[in-house]
Amino acid sequence: MKLSELRAVDAANVSQEIASRKEELMKLRFQGAVGNLAQPHRVRQLRKEVAQLLTIQGEKSRDMQRQNGAQ
Repeated sequence: MKLSELRAVDAANVSQEIASRKEELMKLRFQGAVGNLAQPHRVRQLRKEVAQLLTIQGEKSRDMQRQNGAQ
C-alpha cells in the first residue's frame, strides 16, 4: 500500500490497520519459523507498513492536540 493511501485512512481506522498488519506479520513469522514461508518479502513489506502507520498515527494525534490546544 502506498503512503498516500495510508494517509487517507482516518484516525479511527489507523489503529485497526496497525493491529491487522501486526497480526499478519506474526502469522508470517510463525510460517518462517516452521519453514514454509511462501512470500519472504512480505515480512519486510509489513514491517515497513506498520512503521509508516505508526508514524501517521503519531502525526494525527499531534495534529489533534494542536487543534485542541488552539481552541
